[in-house]
Amino acid sequence: MDTATPAVTAALHDGTSVLASSGQVDARRHGELLLPAVDRVLAEAGTTLDAVTDVVVGVGPGPYTGLRVGLVTAATFGSALSVPVHGLCTLDGLAYAAGAEGLEGPFAVATDARRKEVYWARYEDGRTRTGGPAVDRPADIAAALAGLPVVGAGAVLYPDAFPDARGPEHVAAGALAALAAERLVAGQELLPPQPLYLRRPDAQVPKNYKVVTPQ
Repeated sequence: MDTATPAVTAALHDGTSVLASSGQVDARRHGELLLPAVDRVLAEAGTTLDAVTDVVVGVGPGPYTGLRVGLVTAATFGSALSVPVHGLCTLDGLAYAAGAEGLEGPFAVATDARRKEVYWARYEDGRTRTGGPAVDRPADIAAALAGLPVVGAGAVLYPDAFPDARGPEHVAAGALAALAAERLVAGQELLPPQPLYLRRPDAQVPKNYKVVTPQ
């Protein structure tokens, strides 16, 4: 599952292929949409949650609130089912999907980080990240990525900086699951299910606020 971008996405993988998947783009309803998506995926695959042996969750980078929905849900499933919870960089899932669709490297991936910035990483191919993840203003990295295709919604948002925008725009849990399955079979260690925020949250406690005490 992944909630690091506006896409709320879940999928079920049997170690060989994706059995069912669900995805909906809505940046304001991560908490509302994720569990119904999991239910749909399980129903479509004709199975139940207690059959799950591993949980994979996108760890971002992504905005604070949306990213936490997926991570907390994954941790809850892992605890309830007593199964491992694995983290995977969300940008890696986008790169893997782009490679599966035929994009050859090198290329970059960029998602919307708000504040007129993008989360981005550079790839040699759909499985190999060579730089990042990082968060920057598009204009500040345009020269470094000049001539490269750039996958993701971040590229679409800033065409002046990324003129060769490519799909997919949003991550799909099926791609995350397939990449995780490959790495687990190969004996590679995945990330811990901890968030990649890359910067401080938008909401912060105000400084020098006036303290009001009861009379």
